[in-house]
Amino acid sequence: MKTVLHKAETRGSAEHEWLSTRYSFSFANYYNPARMNFGTLRVVNDDIIQAAMGFGLHPHDNMEIITIPLEGALQHKDNMGHTEIIKQGDVQVMSAGTGLYHSEFNASKEDPVKLLQIWVYPKLKGVKPRYDQRTFLESERKNKFQIIVSPDSAEALQINQDAWFTRIDLDENKEAVYSLKKEGNGIYFFVIEGAVALNGEILQKRDALGVSECNEVKIESKSNLKLLIMEIPMKN
Repeated sequence: MKTVLHKAETRGSAEHEWLSTRYSFSFANYYNPARMNFGTLRVVNDDIIQAAMGFGLHPHDNMEIITIPLEGALQHKDNMGHTEIIKQGDVQVMSAGTGLYHSEFNASKEDPVKLLQIWVYPKLKGVKPRYDQRTFLESERKNKFQIIVSPDSAEALQINQDAWFTRIDLDENKEAVYSLKKEGNGIYFFVIEGAVALNGEILQKRDALGVSECNEVKIESKSNLKLLIMEIPMKN
């Protein structure tokens, strides 16, 4: 087994009047040659966007973009004709493919929105751009695994990569074992809330652990836990 530990306080950061963000990997003005990616996982940004503010129209291509609101709601618009509100409990996937333009703004005029935006290198380049979103019930991940992104499951949002995103909310002192879905993949564990032991390594809120060359990982909650599990190819 190989592991890489990313403690929350070691992440890159940017502070603007309307945006506070933390970067798990090199992004924008944050550059760390030791943190360019974990396999095909390229970006994990932890954003807080102030009321009525956001990112204006901007382009993407050949990237799988997953957005997970943690608090509040985000207004999305794109050049494919989608105008959507993505709220807490929802997940959005965009396969940028040959190229698209979109904007993202806080849908509230009063409260901030907190979200994770994650980029994964695609399996196939040059595909037709695609957009999808879905609501995932919190009750369906209570002490059990809930797959939210998958290459092939009708129960999850489809991604153009052999990658699976899974959430689990474990009560304190509960255990679970995550088993690899595709041989050779790696797993990036990101703690949304709480504390957890992963194969003996203790992680707290917003800490992350990348694991490769391993078929399963034991998860032991040390407090009420909200965990995001990203299984991705280590090579594209």
